[in-house]
Amino acid sequence: MDINEIARAMTADIYQAFKTAVELRKWPNGERLTPEQTATCLQAIIAWETQHVPVEERVGYIPPKEEPCADDSHIHTHETPLKWQ
Repeated sequence: MDINEIARAMTADIYQAFKTAVELRKWPNGERLTPEQTATCLQAIIAWETQHVPVEERVGYIPPKEEPCADDSHIHTHETPLKWQ
């Protein structure tokens, strides 16, 4: 079963349980997640969100900047010939 099949089989409750487990690094019974379980849960969360959650609401979403963070005058918009000496 690949991660997309797992995501299709997941319910919203399982998705939320995985998110909580990753956030707390432990299962509801208190047992710690292994690194492999954490990675698998994160993959399942991302795959489930791809199918059910708008882009702006997904884990890790960073909105695009509306304004440049610096003056763009230093960026060359035309080619300058290379001069060999």
